[in-house]
Amino acid sequence: MPTASRTAPAVLSAALLLAACGSQSASPGGDDEGGPVRAEALCPTDVARYGSPLSSEASVRSSGTPTVLPLPSVGGDTADEDGVKITALYAWGARSGCAAVDYSADFEITNQQTETATYMLTIGFLSASGGAVYNAQQTVEAVGPGRTVKGTVVMGETVGNASEVTGAEVTKVRNVPEAEASSASGTCPESGMHLYADEGDAAMGLRVVGLHLVNCGTRPIRLNGYPRLTVQDEDHHTVDGVRILQGTDQIGTGIDGDSSPRPVVLRPGEAAVTGLAWRNTTQAGEPVNAPYVRVWAEPTADPVMVVPELDLGTTGKLGVGPWRKDETRSNPAATTPARP
Repeated sequence: MPTASRTAPAVLSAALLLAACGSQSASPGGDDEGGPVRAEALCPTDVARYGSPLSSEASVRSSGTPTVLPLPSVGGDTADEDGVKITALYAWGARSGCAAVDYSADFEITNQQTETATYMLTIGFLSASGGAVYNAQQTVEAVGPGRTVKGTVVMGETVGNASEVTGAEVTKVRNVPEAEASSASGTCPESGMHLYADEGDAAMGLRVVGLHLVNCGTRPIRLNGYPRLTVQDEDHHTVDGVRILQGTDQIGTGIDGDSSPRPVVLRPGEAAVTGLAWRNTTQAGEPVNAPYVRVWAEPTADPVMVVPELDLGTTGKLGVGPWRKDETRSNPAATTPARP
């Protein structure tokens, strides 16, 4: 199950840059013999610099000398995937002058939609056989319509006999309207609440993903019952034929979310939790795979879109539990690994 998140998940090791990786002494693609060349470039960093002025980039990071690896021809691994494409691939290593990174890949996102969007990317570093050596995940916030943003993902130092990287590809692109993007921390939305989905759990075909709500505002939040949901496909069309069940008892036993609803009042800093549960059983019919779920925490709340990557099989059922106070959140400043 993917792990991309809008707000600092542990798995993210990629740094997003507005500037390209520095000036190159030769273009990617090789020298006259077609082999890789060396080029001066800014060292990749795990410190996010999205939105940083161009002038600040060179002043805070040293330069190194990576090997520029050739990219596949147009229509190969660098082909545009929902407005995202790989533009350069670098091999670093111990002699490059940049520590703690073996490979990096530059990418571009062009928002082809009519509204500002947040993107969640998965970019694979590939071996000569075409298999993924490492999947880097990156979240890019607030890309305006028609705007192109450049960025970089990195593959850190490998341990042992890892396969040599010879290519990179965009393996997954997800996007949500910026106005509905989820968050686990950071600036408090106008709604006064952070709402996000966690990494979830999967075993023997049963999937369970937690929905978390944190009161980051200054007034109490009152919840009573179940959040309202709609399921959307990759093109953000509502998926018909999926029954949203109140409670998870029809999905399985022993799942948090089969209790009766009761009123919940969250003071500032307090949190509530519920869960989504489904099975990926496949029998007769067409399996349903839907990455997005639009969530209304309560009837008058603004919707928030999370990305639990539903693989509902042919069951046609998604269970949701009632809101309950998250008694484990004793420290309002604590965070939980999240997906968008």
